[in-house]
Amino acid sequence: MTLGYKKGTAMLDAEQCPDCKRINGVLSRVGDRWSVLVVISLSQYGTLRFNELKRNLGISQRMLSLTLKELERDGLVNRTYHPTIPPKVEYNLTPLGESFRAPVAALGYWALENLSAIDAAREAYDASA
Repeated sequence: MTLGYKKGTAMLDAEQCPDCKRINGVLSRVGDRWSVLVVISLSQYGTLRFNELKRNLGISQRMLSLTLKELERDGLVNRTYHPTIPPKVEYNLTPLGESFRAPVAALGYWALENLSAIDAAREAYDASA
């Protein structure tokens, strides 16, 4: 047994799990701070325009644009363009995005329930550093 090894935690090899390495890309997207916050906003309010999302999240225009493009690419968000003057663009969750609501909600509730414990741990860490 080597240092750091725990039984049952070894990565599966390519034969046992051919898609395991691809999971990293998915987890990077769905675990991204802004992606999670966009999904939470769209799940709470339904369809939102770009500037509504920007205001709700306090995110820069560039970061929101990049995040929405990636979420659209991954099939989690729909983008609807209305050719009006001025142009109107709306975003909402796809069925795949809707299926992501429950895991995001669980993560959000966990964070809310543990805020005081996390604050206490940070204070103890900072005091000892």
